[in-house]
Amino acid sequence: MRWDGLMPLVDIEQMLNHLKKDMIVDHGKTRSLLNGPRGPLQEISNRMVTQRPKGFKDPNSFSMEVELCQAFSEMLRGNIEDIDAGDREDPQMCSDYVKDIYQYLRQLEVQQRVFPFYLDGTEINGRMRAILVDWLIQLHARFQLMQDTLYMCVAIIDRFLQAQPVSRKELQLVGVTAMLLAAKYEEIYPPSILDFVYMTDRAYTPTQIRATEQKILKELNFALGRPLPLHFLRRIAKVSDASAESYLLAKYLMELTLLDYNMVHYNPSEVAAAAICLSRKVFSEGQWAVKNKYSSSKFLRISTIPQLNSSSIKDFAAPLLGEARQLM
Repeated sequence: MRWDGLMPLVDIEQMLNHLKKDMIVDHGKTRSLLNGPRGPLQEISNRMVTQRPKGFKDPNSFSMEVELCQAFSEMLRGNIEDIDAGDREDPQMCSDYVKDIYQYLRQLEVQQRVFPFYLDGTEINGRMRAILVDWLIQLHARFQLMQDTLYMCVAIIDRFLQAQPVSRKELQLVGVTAMLLAAKYEEIYPPSILDFVYMTDRAYTPTQIRATEQKILKELNFALGRPLPLHFLRRIAKVSDASAESYLLAKYLMELTLLDYNMVHYNPSEVAAAAICLSRKVFSEGQWAVKNKYSSSKFLRISTIPQLNSSSIKDFAAPLLGEARQLM
């Protein structure tokens, strides 16, 4: 096995050919046992000969393909390290179900996806959304809430706005209500509704927030458990054995995407994979409130590292910057 866990194509082809030859021999033996030796009269059959319909597939051939794929899969699995082996004694790690859990999350992120350019034709545009999200990031930091709460808040906003367009005056109301809902879902001790009223400088009443809360829950059919990029990042970081710096930089890059309207339609798993990939490239192994937040010692001042101004980052960004200038 190579260091990256992948087998050379030549080895794979040899394995497949070897397995196929063995299985063909086995099937040949089976047919000879079933048919047996034929006498002179047995060569004449009175069975009706029918023409096989177009697209007909020999059941024996199909069975052989299934067995071949299964044998090849088991052979590959035997050479892959089980990264969950050390978690067997920890019931909170769910090591027996972790693969099924992430398979379910991959299905769920598609079912609850956000569509690109969903704000087209409404009073709200991408910049208004970015201003709202930036304010919510500051609100999130003020209340010292969990990271999952912030991502869920933004996901609720996007999913609701694509289904139920609102006016400019209602945008902040939707944002603060989404934060309240996410806090109730994720936090042990969420802020009270009066705290959110105070943070909006009493622009909205508790009655308005409760009414908007009911409207959002009804529109989303109470399905708030959309997978978050953080869920996938934690798994990918474990699989790739990412360093603390690489993991924090990936979190910083992911949080920057919350502000970008052009990123809303990417699945959370794709955002997480791209963030950790870029982070590892930066280490060779945005502005706004997000940058200020990650410039503190609590986050190892990850947003101020010189690698973010390196030539590799500029090369990655060059095509996107060219497209942005054309749009302007």
